[in-house]
Amino acid sequence: MRKADIVSNIANNTGIPQVDILVTLEAFFKEVKTSLEEGEPVYIRGFGSFILKKRAAKIGRNIKKNIAVDIPEHFIPAFKPGKEFSLSIKSSTHKLSEHKALED
Repeated sequence: MRKADIVSNIANNTGIPQVDILVTLEAFFKEVKTSLEEGEPVYIRGFGSFILKKRAAKIGRNIKKNIAVDIPEHFIPAFKPGKEFSLSIKSSTHKLSEHKALED
C-alpha cells in the first residue's frame, strides 16, 4: 500500500476531501521526523513508537577498492509496534507470501 492508497481509503471511509487528508498526513510525517531529529521518540498508544536506535561504530569494507572504511557511531529511525498492533497482526489470516504473490 502506498501513501496515495492510504489517503484514498481514509477519504472513502470518512468523507473528508483527499487534499485535507494528504495535508494532515504530511504534517504528521513532518512532526515525527522533527521529533526524531531532536532525539525525542514519538509514542502512539495502541499503535507503536517511532524511536531512534543507536548503531555502534564499526569497520566496514569497500569491496570495489578492497579497503577498510570507518563507520562512526550513528542513530537510525525505527518503528516498534505496540502490543495491540502486534496482536492484531499475529491473529490476521493473511500471510506475507500471499501479498508477495499478488505483487508479482
